[in-house]
Amino acid sequence: MKKFAVVLSGCGVFDGAEIHEATLSLLAITKQGGSYEVFAPDTTQHHVINHLTGEEMEETRNVLVESARIARGSIHDLKTFNPEAFDGLLFPGGFGAAKNLSNWAFEAPDASVLPEVEDAIMGMVQLKKPVGALCISPVILAKVLGAVKLTIGDDEGTAQAMESIGATHVNTTHGEVVVDNDKLIVTTPCYMLDATIDQIAEGADNVVKAMIGLMQ
Repeated sequence: MKKFAVVLSGCGVFDGAEIHEATLSLLAITKQGGSYEVFAPDTTQHHVINHLTGEEMEETRNVLVESARIARGSIHDLKTFNPEAFDGLLFPGGFGAAKNLSNWAFEAPDASVLPEVEDAIMGMVQLKKPVGALCISPVILAKVLGAVKLTIGDDEGTAQAMESIGATHVNTTHGEVVVDNDKLIVTTPCYMLDATIDQIAEGADNVVKAMIGLMQ
């Protein structure tokens, strides 16, 4: 049984992990005979968004605590992640990837990435184990790895920003996956496009399938 680590960035598309992408990634893993453990950094969210109004709220939330909502409480601090113990590492999207796991939303190509996020990615790459990313989260891989082939769909501004730091962007549509066979990176656009939930499920399924195909 192939074992995946899934990294969340909170709970909710505008300030954390995109819940459809997160849940459907977990479903894709189990449907294809794998198992998973969920991780998140123990850190404060950049901000909290009212998902009904879109307005910022005057409160503070913790990324690990919020991610535990999706993981039903079964979750670990990302600082405890051991790449030796897993066959693949997967990042669902949501603005939390660009606000909490990194600050790409504000700094774009000049962004920084949380050390424990970078350590997890590099640990897998160095062991030649696949890393998958959905939606906006491939920007983190571009920042950490530089010369890597990936996709966030067809958003020109984001693609150009990633290419400015050495990445190669491939335009894609619903469910399509881009694989970097050198670094074993698998990406798909999901809600970076105007997608429906069944298209998100297709993208998650295809990423997991491609990752399993790369596992030694």
